[in-house]
Amino acid sequence: MRRTLAMAGGLVVLLLGASSRAQEPGRAPTAAERFEKLSPEQKEALRAKLREFRALSAEEQKRVRGNLERLRRLSPEERERLRANLKALQRLSPEERQLLRERFGEFQSLSPERKAELRQRMREYLRAHPERREQMRENLRRWRQLSPEQRQELRDRLRERRRR
Repeated sequence: MRRTLAMAGGLVVLLLGASSRAQEPGRAPTAAERFEKLSPEQKEALRAKLREFRALSAEEQKRVRGNLERLRRLSPEERERLRANLKALQRLSPEERQLLRERFGEFQSLSPERKAELRQRMREYLRAHPERREQMRENLRRWRQLSPEQRQELRDRLRERRRR
């Protein structure tokens, strides 16, 4: 899985970088023209990624092709945001990446309603004043230090307050 993500990321960076240099105004360069403009190192890296791609199962190849097609349809701003996210992901330690994958898996298993609620909370957090965000982070740190019994007691008290 990790190898597939890295391979897809490498292909994306190479293809997106090469596709931004058009030969003639109004005409996109062909794949062969883009390939010829690559440095020898880039060509070899692309060949290596192609060998890895061909070693994948047909199902995995189909999934990678679908991802690449979705990438091609992104706006330049969305592609740039994706590149920045990929770079940030690569800066994480293997343990941090594993934790992120686990949390993403947990998120994916949630109901659509719960996902929408969490997305809304994240938007609120991101829009909040920096001091309020720090207060929210501190509250989360304190919450994580509570025992399950203490958490339940706090939930009960909050519910009781809301009823009044």
